[in-house]
Amino acid sequence: MGPDLPEFSPGGSTSWSNNVPDPLMSTDEIPQFTFDLEKSKGKQDGEGSYGKEVTVAELPISKGIAGVSMRLEPGVMRELHWHATAAEWGFVLSGRVRTTIVDPHGNQGTDDFAPGDCWFFPRGHPHVLEALGDEPCHFLLIFDNGYFTEYGTFSISDWMAQLPRDILARSLRVPESALKSLPKGEIYFGYGEHPPEPAASPHGGIRPSALPHRYQLLAQEPELVCPGGREWKVDSSQFPIQQTMTGVYFEIDPGGMRELHWHPNADEWQYIVEGEVRVTLFGAKGRYRQETIKRGQVAYIPQGYGHSIENVGKRMAKMVIGLNAGVFQKIDMSQFIAAQPDDVLRTNLTLPQKSVDKLPKGDFFFTDGSTSRQ
Repeated sequence: MGPDLPEFSPGGSTSWSNNVPDPLMSTDEIPQFTFDLEKSKGKQDGEGSYGKEVTVAELPISKGIAGVSMRLEPGVMRELHWHATAAEWGFVLSGRVRTTIVDPHGNQGTDDFAPGDCWFFPRGHPHVLEALGDEPCHFLLIFDNGYFTEYGTFSISDWMAQLPRDILARSLRVPESALKSLPKGEIYFGYGEHPPEPAASPHGGIRPSALPHRYQLLAQEPELVCPGGREWKVDSSQFPIQQTMTGVYFEIDPGGMRELHWHPNADEWQYIVEGEVRVTLFGAKGRYRQETIKRGQVAYIPQGYGHSIENVGKRMAKMVIGLNAGVFQKIDMSQFIAAQPDDVLRTNLTLPQKSVDKLPKGDFFFTDGSTSRQ
């Protein structure tokens, strides 16, 4: 027996970045790669607000990315907190959200978000999330570390409750008597008045952040429109603060398919907003698995694994996708084939030239399925 090998390397998205075999992915079969996020219990307040998460604890294959579905009722906030081991990419599904974040230089940013907007908070940067207006808000949080847990986040109420009162009073430079009504433990959700609009000035004055934390993803024109679907994408080239993640939004028409492809530099986390899709996953050595997932369910694709996404429902499918790399990379099968000389294709695929002539000569990305019906 050899030595135990680590399953996770902080330097990369998964252990594959260091060429260390992952015992979970070295078996004869590909493990489960989907999870019903919205049907999980999560953390609920009994009043409609909740946080539901999927990490390696719920989906062991998801070592590089974790995800949270969160809903806040009007007047509710996700309290002041930070994530020590993960950056956060947020995407608003419905309602409106306000965030306030502080960077290591003491600069702050307060932004209001609508459906289709996204944010990015680097790891360790403290922030708060608030529901705006009279309607609840629902948003996704995607983290660049599958071992992250929303429930193990560093919350200010939890920290203050653990401290000797004299240490906290000295740090805040107030008398101990001023802190008598502080929470006795972590509150997680805070309940109060609806936030003012526009936002009030910061308690200590405004020192704006150098880089914006808000990007209006769906307010942009689609980056790609072709038969079968449309793609909106944001990485660090459009959103400079977003150094460790890429966000993608898909619309796939009925019968449409995001063609076979892989990502050389990132794992992929998928959430179904609407519709029904079939996801295929290829893991080398004859290993293959496919699953059909619906609204509120997620799928996870490890770095470098071949996959496709097909709308098998009767209406448009909509998806939010997160990748744990700040620069987007992909290689499509059509692109891979089109780059080969004909003699290579004839020999490698054992096809006659007349069949090789019909193979792709360019990148499809999406397909509407018309070719397969010919």
